[in-house]
Amino acid sequence: MDIKNFLLAIENIAEEKGLAKEKVLDLIEQAIAAAYKKEYGTRGQVVKAKMDPATGKVEFLQIKQVVDESMIYSEEELKEVKDRKEEEEFPQEGKKVRFHDERHILLEDAKKIQKKIAVGDDLEIKLESKDEYGRIAAQTAKQVILQKIREAEREAVLEEFQSRQGELVSGIIQRVEGRVVFVDMGKTLGIMPKEEQVAGEFYRPGQRLKFYLLSVEDQPRGPSIILSRAHSKFISKLFELEVPEIAAGTVGIKAITREPGSRSKIAVVSQEQGVDPVGSMVGQRGTRVSAVINELGGEKIDIIEWAEDPEEYLANSLSPAKVLEIQVQEQNRAIAIVPEDQLSLAIGRDGQNVRLAAKLTGWKIDIRTKDGKGASSEEKEEAEEEEPKGEEVVEKEKVVKEEKSKKKK
Repeated sequence: MDIKNFLLAIENIAEEKGLAKEKVLDLIEQAIAAAYKKEYGTRGQVVKAKMDPATGKVEFLQIKQVVDESMIYSEEELKEVKDRKEEEEFPQEGKKVRFHDERHILLEDAKKIQKKIAVGDDLEIKLESKDEYGRIAAQTAKQVILQKIREAEREAVLEEFQSRQGELVSGIIQRVEGRVVFVDMGKTLGIMPKEEQVAGEFYRPGQRLKFYLLSVEDQPRGPSIILSRAHSKFISKLFELEVPEIAAGTVGIKAITREPGSRSKIAVVSQEQGVDPVGSMVGQRGTRVSAVINELGGEKIDIIEWAEDPEEYLANSLSPAKVLEIQVQEQNRAIAIVPEDQLSLAIGRDGQNVRLAAKLTGWKIDIRTKDGKGASSEEKEEAEEEEPKGEEVVEKEKVVKEEKSKKKK
């Protein structure tokens, strides 16, 4: 064997598949062991191969587990065992096994070969080395290598992306099928389902985007990587990239609420005296927040300062509206008094501003002017669900029903 070329081939496979050289060598040893068993082994035999990469020499070993009488089914017990799945080649503690000469060895016999061995240990028995293999054995080795490499690749991808769960990842849109977007992540494909997409965003093949790695699941066909651009943490991760103060721990994100594609509110706090948390997030001339808004396709972002005092926090949450007074009531309910010219701004289009403020703070907020005009966050949510009909609409519907009734008669 040309050792130099052999080692070079291992390095190439390892680099191409993203595997450790030791892992690739282990896969080759498993393939050689499978070929040996196919050509020279017996049924039930467990064969292990050990290769010395420096010399290319391969040593073959038969593996037998050491058992005692208490671990072996008796003839009477075997008759009672109906489900053969209960039997194990290598039993765990407390479980019994159907004794097989090729897989098991009694403790007293094992001690004749190796004195310091105990029940449950594996006994390695050296086999005669062979250099010649038939076509079937070679084909078996090839199939084992391909299968094991695929399994190793899958495990490596799963391990890598599981460690990155909850982080930002970058990918290229490969294709869009129905409501599902498939993203090329380099080593595998990511999936962005409809519920994790942003309404109004259009995804085209070849487009490079950032995503929030929501979850990683091991599926029969391979790792299932679920991506999101609608998750609220997607925004916090984008700000972590743009704002060094977050990584340094001097600025923290306390809460985020979001209506994807439309508007978000973020509450931030300073962990160090003298640091302006809102200014840090916005950046000089708005460069930092602009970078995040551009990645989100123009989604509006309100950055407010978190405060331990509920009145101050609630007033901040209604930004950009100016609040004159906050009246805190029981059961996390509050009334915000605003100037009349700020009423519509405090409520927002379709009640969005007060609705997001309520979600951000966890309080139910009523917006009022000094003369009592206004609306509540609850009213705005109910109004979205069902819009009341005017008197003219109701009257017209009544006339139409009467005309239909006359025609039927």
